[in-house]
Amino acid sequence: MTITLLKAKIHRAVVSEAKLNYVGSISIDEELLKASGILEYEKVQVVNLNNGERFETYTIATKEKGMICLNGAAARLVQAGDKIIIMSYANLEAKEALDFKPKVVFVDENNAITRISHYENHGELF
Repeated sequence: MTITLLKAKIHRAVVSEAKLNYVGSISIDEELLKASGILEYEKVQVVNLNNGERFETYTIATKEKGMICLNGAAARLVQAGDKIIIMSYANLEAKEALDFKPKVVFVDENNAITRISHYENHGELF
């Protein structure tokens, strides 16, 4: 049996742009993708802290430093300046899941990495 767990997240990123007339996806600074372990073209869930929207899309890496751009239909669910959480999940065997800890990348207002954690508890991040 496999269990779906949080694999990684980029916490409280700031939306740089929203481009409706694009094919679709979320463009993310490749440095943030690498730090989080989220792969290009990986399915992610995006949560908008400003309006409560939750949706899924896939990632595209960009070399633009600090860029977080929602493309296509997802551009209707965010505005530049909104804070979002970007999460990816993994299916693990139940035994493997017992010791697994997600990777959490914290960013500042410019989407620069401020801290990376491998554990979180209710109300606390380590």
